[in-house]
Amino acid sequence: MTPSVQTLIETRVSTKHYDVHQPLSDEQISRLVDLATRAPSAFNFQNWKFIAVRSPEAKARLYGVSYRQQQVLDAPVTFIICGKLAAHESLFSTLTPSLDAGILDAETVAGWVAMAQQIHTNNPQLQRDEAVRSASLAAMTLMLAAQGMGLSSGAMSGFDPEGVAAVFDLAIHELPVILVTVGHSAPGNGPQKPRKPVHEVMAIA
Repeated sequence: MTPSVQTLIETRVSTKHYDVHQPLSDEQISRLVDLATRAPSAFNFQNWKFIAVRSPEAKARLYGVSYRQQQVLDAPVTFIICGKLAAHESLFSTLTPSLDAGILDAETVAGWVAMAQQIHTNNPQLQRDEAVRSASLAAMTLMLAAQGMGLSSGAMSGFDPEGVAAVFDLAIHELPVILVTVGHSAPGNGPQKPRKPVHEVMAIA
């Protein structure tokens, strides 16, 4: 039986120990990214980029700029998930498939493009905020997709963003937001840690 979304959320753990003898195929990696791109983004910007780090040489480069964390070397793949700045500049072409499919009409597309340009042009803080939001939503979607595929994952914020940008030749508008390791779990990973009670983190207005 396919596990429910609730089960995937309740059973996901932050994995640090991976089976180094079980690689991921090109098809699995592509499927993970395909599912991650189903995440929401403002104006449907889709302002993200995924770098699948899996070769020994690329892993060594990432290891050096992620505080030498062992899971980068052990996991079959580590995704560098980037948010893209200035997404408003290419919004029309991004929305064109929705226009062609009849999901959005021309008036709506024109309105979205005009609004995005109005609020994002000359607003680097908003561009950065949207880049971080989009990349973070994509990262969580990717981790749940991995869980649904019988894989384990771990989110990593411990890395040098400038170092990652330099060693992976990122463009100036590509902001490395988070790393996500994915693979098959090895012994040594604990259970999901207890969460704060709902009443401590929720307010109803």
